[in-house]
Amino acid sequence: MKYRKILVPLDGSELAECALPFARNLAKGVNFGEIILLYVVEINITTWQQIKGVDYYEARQTIINRAQKYISGVESKLSHEDYKVKAELIESNMSVRIISDYAQENFVDLIVMATHGYTGIKKIKRLLGSVAFRVLDESLVPVLLIRPTCRS
Repeated sequence: MKYRKILVPLDGSELAECALPFARNLAKGVNFGEIILLYVVEINITTWQQIKGVDYYEARQTIINRAQKYISGVESKLSHEDYKVKAELIESNMSVRIISDYAQENFVDLIVMATHGYTGIKKIKRLLGSVAFRVLDESLVPVLLIRPTCRS
């Protein structure tokens, strides 16, 4: 199967970036496949309002600026490796829904993302709250889950 558009959700972690080599290989295999990097920035206003002395709007802007710098850096690196790449940053507290909806609305062929790679009881506990497994469950687009060999 040809994957013309591959979505890689990122969150700024080394763990999430473990999906990138797989996306590179799949994009390379179809000649000119596009890699879409999606960073869903989750900012909980209630949490920030509870911290005295913190300006929510300033903190929010700092978080968004850091996320933008990060995703632009990953985009630039892939572009320099001759991949067709696009970076998107969306602010939302519903990352699973955003990832699933984005993939469907933008005609993505495959979502590639890393899991934590837990085993046993830890796996069962993490499974219930894992973004990767919730995307797998909710998405109408095929999802490739990568058990990372690199860990942060």
